[in-house]
Amino acid sequence: MNWEFRPEVIAAAMPALLQGMWMTIMITVGGVALGFVLGILFGLGRISKNKIIFALSTTYVEIIRGTPILVQIFFIYFAMPILLGTRISNISAAIAAIAINSGAYLAEIVRGGIQSIDKGQTEAGRTIGMTPFQTMRYIIWPQAFKRIIPPMGNQFIISLKDTSLLSVIAVADLTRRGQTIIAVNYRSVEIWGTVALLYLTMTLTISFVLRRMERRLDV
Repeated sequence: MNWEFRPEVIAAAMPALLQGMWMTIMITVGGVALGFVLGILFGLGRISKNKIIFALSTTYVEIIRGTPILVQIFFIYFAMPILLGTRISNISAAIAAIAINSGAYLAEIVRGGIQSIDKGQTEAGRTIGMTPFQTMRYIIWPQAFKRIIPPMGNQFIISLKDTSLLSVIAVADLTRRGQTIIAVNYRSVEIWGTVALLYLTMTLTISFVLRRMERRLDV
């Protein structure tokens, strides 16, 4: 086997790979942003004293965390259109899958962050005449948010890497672009090596930004 490294293959493939990288970032940001909203809603639901809200929130979290994201992707893209009677684009399905999946994990992160705050602070807020919403908004949430930033960052990185599974529904993300290029030139080493480096670049950048955010919040 006489394999020879060919950098010109990487140079030729880079424009397409960068387009896939951008698609990966857009899906991750959109999915995790929606997932954060779901995480707040269901995270609060997980500490709600209302049994129905608690049960619904717990059911969502347990189902999503207990099933593979690949199955969730297939269900959203192939099964949901049958149930809804309408077609779902692969991009919409991709964002929805990342949002629903990350939302369940973020719900537990939010729940843990809120419950880590001393209960005495809630009682103090109520003592000075604050409503439960005001207590949460002005006393509990600002402190909890600082504590949930590191695990939120980890979840963002996990979701970014999970987008590689979206190639199964033909989303033109970074992984799919790599597959398409290799199908033409058969240069697996150069292309998959470059794809791996691009993913690594994204995750390291996210980690750096999150560390800066943590330092600013600490100050």
